[in-house]
Amino acid sequence: MTTATQEETLGFQTEVKQLLHLMIHSLYSNREIFLRELISNSADACDKLRYEALENDGLYAGDAELRVEIEHDAEAGTVTVRDTGIGMNRDEVIQNLGTIAKSGTADFLKQLSGEKQKDAKLIGQFGVGFYSGFIVADEMVVRTRRADSDQGIEWRSKGEGEFTIADVDYPQRGTEIVLHLKDDAKEFADEFRLKNLVRKYSDHIDVPVRMPKVERARDEEGNEIDGSETVSWETVNEATALWVRPKADIGDDEYKAFYKHISHDFSDPLIWSHNKVEGKLEYTSLLYVPERAPFDLYQRDGVRGLKLYVQRVFIMDDAEAFLPLYLRFIKGVLDSRDLPLNVSRELLQKSPQVDSMKSALTKRALDMLKKLSKDSEAYQTFWNTFGDVLKEGPAEDYANRDKISGLLRFSTTHTDSTTQDQSLADYVGRMKEGQQKIYYIVADGFKAASHSPHLEIFRKKGIEVLLLHDRVDEWLMSHLTEFDGKSFADVAKGDLELDDMADEAEKQAQQETAKSKEDLVKRVREALGEEVQEVRVTHRLTDSPACVVLPEHEMGFQMRRMMEAAGQPLPEVKPILELNPDHALVSRLEGTEGGNFDDLARILLDQAVIAEGGHLDDPAAYVKRLNALLSA
Repeated sequence: MTTATQEETLGFQTEVKQLLHLMIHSLYSNREIFLRELISNSADACDKLRYEALENDGLYAGDAELRVEIEHDAEAGTVTVRDTGIGMNRDEVIQNLGTIAKSGTADFLKQLSGEKQKDAKLIGQFGVGFYSGFIVADEMVVRTRRADSDQGIEWRSKGEGEFTIADVDYPQRGTEIVLHLKDDAKEFADEFRLKNLVRKYSDHIDVPVRMPKVERARDEEGNEIDGSETVSWETVNEATALWVRPKADIGDDEYKAFYKHISHDFSDPLIWSHNKVEGKLEYTSLLYVPERAPFDLYQRDGVRGLKLYVQRVFIMDDAEAFLPLYLRFIKGVLDSRDLPLNVSRELLQKSPQVDSMKSALTKRALDMLKKLSKDSEAYQTFWNTFGDVLKEGPAEDYANRDKISGLLRFSTTHTDSTTQDQSLADYVGRMKEGQQKIYYIVADGFKAASHSPHLEIFRKKGIEVLLLHDRVDEWLMSHLTEFDGKSFADVAKGDLELDDMADEAEKQAQQETAKSKEDLVKRVREALGEEVQEVRVTHRLTDSPACVVLPEHEMGFQMRRMMEAAGQPLPEVKPILELNPDHALVSRLEGTEGGNFDDLARILLDQAVIAEGGHLDDPAAYVKRLNALLSA
């Protein structure tokens, strides 16, 4: 019996209240996951003690055996999960159990769909696994003592918006969680049920998970002797680090279960790669590609990186130094024999061994994605989730730019679909005879890209164009210079040169047309003055009267808007106006004089800017000119 002192009752964070309500009243589709989450938390606590004890083995206090223990009491309707890990002090209990400071619960709640099966799978993804205990319990009691403290702490809550915390006597280090089961969850206070769940979800954990085994004494004839029984602790899981076992001995289900343990994700991974390296460096890696993105994928300070072990001793949870940022979605474990046990983040970043491992692991991850790409459906799932992140690769990782390029997927005029499912290899395989460049256009959205006037001549000639409509695309293309010996060309920049695909007669006709419109071009240039850099006749249009073009090496309209929205001042760039000599409006312009000519020239310029997704400095003046033209 513990005596509580310094007791206080505190309220949960608002978002935690919403989460608890969800746990208690909605998520019943996979109730058994509570045990897996609590065991995983206990195993993590043991790992953390092992790491801290590298510098201070006094933390073991004479008990160096790290373990997780599970007990049940069918009569009382309780299940207890206990560990001999690092434990928590009072502040840590309030931080870890009273709030969810780093788990992104607000984003978690936004993603809830109302479908119980689907929502239940989100729990672990947001680091809120502890609260899954309330799926089966109407009250949870946590007793804990940190390894470097003499003071025990008790946390108690019924999941109704508040919790009680008090100082208690707790003789051992570590944490004990007692779940008082709901009436409809008493099935879990059963030895056979609990053992099955441990073997199903936690067999691979490298900390022994033990349960009491009751044996009755027997006489010489084998009959049980009343009132005589002994209790021993039986290890239920294999307690072998999965990554050190031979690949041939590990089944797919075990790999999937291990992924769920390290990632706290309830979906299966799309693919994994398990490798042991021997030679100058010795290490084992087990990398996974998730099916779903974590909530903090685009947060610069989000949790990312591999679980790092050195000779099976846990070092850190999120070792970022072993994979580049554009592969931050990769989960997994790295166990090395070539790093010091007391390695720190600063040492990691400066270590030549780490640089070598990072290079090898990056190639391993890219090879894994290449293998996944052979399954078009699975790869499309990956691309829809992580494509924008992988597009950061060519800028960050020049050495692997070709490999990354082969993994990219785009929308193109070949399919005219918003789905980005066409590879650069697909594009090159469909190139027209004489085509030397890979053409692309960048716009704010798919419709703006697919309806751009710049595509008119390409559609007429049947030349495929990449339709780039993600925010990262223009930045990507500034670092992607060629693929398979073919250079990239932005159809909205520079002079239009369709390689050797125009015959001599066509070229001659274009030159004659340009010469015949020299006077018109000069008049438009004078009318627009400083608003444009140049005016010229175009052959890239078939249906539109005009379009605006930027110089070949100038920053595109989309990137300029993004930079300006971020508060980055940019020098003004004047566009080049190109006129379609065969369009009726241009013919009308040619026969117009005076102020009407100036107004119509400006209307054509403004329309071309709007068609590119640009913004007019004076939209009211444009409307006024257009109304005057329509009413004339």
